[in-house]
Order: sequence, then C-alpha cells, then structure tokens
Amino acid sequence: MAAQTAEALAALGASTIGESGGRPMAPRIRAAYPGARVAGPACPVACTPGDNLAVHVAAATAEPGAVLVVTVGDEPERGYWGEVLTTLAQARGIAGLVIDGGVRDVDALQAHGFPVFSALVALRGATKVQPGRIGAPVTVGGVEVAAGDWVVGDTDGVAVIPGDALATVLEAGRARATSEQRVFADLRAGRTTIELFGLDPTRVERSD
Repeated sequence: MAAQTAEALAALGASTIGESGGRPMAPRIRAAYPGARVAGPACPVACTPGDNLAVHVAAATAEPGAVLVVTVGDEPERGYWGEVLTTLAQARGIAGLVIDGGVRDVDALQAHGFPVFSALVALRGATKVQPGRIGAPVTVGGVEVAAGDWVVGDTDGVAVIPGDALATVLEAGRARATSEQRVFADLRAGRTTIELFGLDPTRVERSD
C-alpha cells in the first residue's frame, strides 16, 4: 500500500501536490542533481549544528521507504551528507533525503541514483559526536514536518502532505492532473488561457 501511494504521489509531482493541499517548502530546498525524484513517508531528524550523528543513526534505523527530512539548525554550510551515507541509506532501503543544509559528493549521489534535496552544496564536513533527535517534528524549508507526513520531491521542489490529509490531497491531485489534461487539449485545439481561465485582458495595457 505504501509503495503504491509513493508511486502515485511521485507520478503527480511536487507542483501538483503543492497546489492540491500539500505544503510547499521554500525554493532553497531543491534537487541536488537533475532528475532526482522521491515520494515517501517522512522520518524527521534534527542535528546539532555542525554535526551529523543523528543522520547516521537515522540512515541506519529508519524504516525502508522512508524519506529522511533533516534540520541542521543555524550552521547549514557543511556537507552533512555524501556518498558514504548514500551507500548506507540505499543498503537499508531508505527512499531519499531532504535536508535544510549542505550535501557533497553530488556526482556520486547522481551516479547512485539516490534522491537528495538540499539547500546547498558544501565541501566542509560535519562532526559525528553531538546529540540529536529522530522522530520529533522538525521545520525544514519553512514547513513543519512530523512522522506520518508524506514528502514529494522532484525538479520543481519539495511538498509535504500532513499524514491526516493524505487521502484528500491525493484525490485533489488526481483531479487537478485530469483537469490540466483537458486544458492542454483545449490549448492545442486553439483556445487561449484568457478564455479558459476567465482572465480580464483589459487590465493589461498595450502600446502597439
């Protein structure tokens, strides 16, 4: 069931989900490489700034199919994630990573095909000794994320679905996708967005 839900959400995409009741993260949270795509239940992780011990523990213990959603506090400019953690996460069945901080080894992440969404790329590494939290709500990309929420990420960005709204958002997303297909067909048939969306062209000055 979870795998089917993840597949359906990934097919709809972050933009559609974000317009259908999902909560879009800030634009700074973006795919670390072109073509990254993920959907799955969130595993919230909070690190001590400058330290990624909590990420190592989460990658080793989270449920298969989970998306690690990580806050690093006020020290984002470190490489909190790289090829070593990617190799661990893939071996454990983790679906992907969303982090409001830096990652590195981007070519390797792409070669592995492991979906990563981050605020930046940073070379400097993190320590691995400070305390952290796994499972408690975190704020990432300006959105509060709790265990049981769902995450959808692709080239357009990342959207979060509250766990208790999953069915409603999925239904609304499917309806929006169907509606957009009708719009595309009408546009190819010669109609315009002015007609289809009831726009008022008189509000736009023309000087030609």
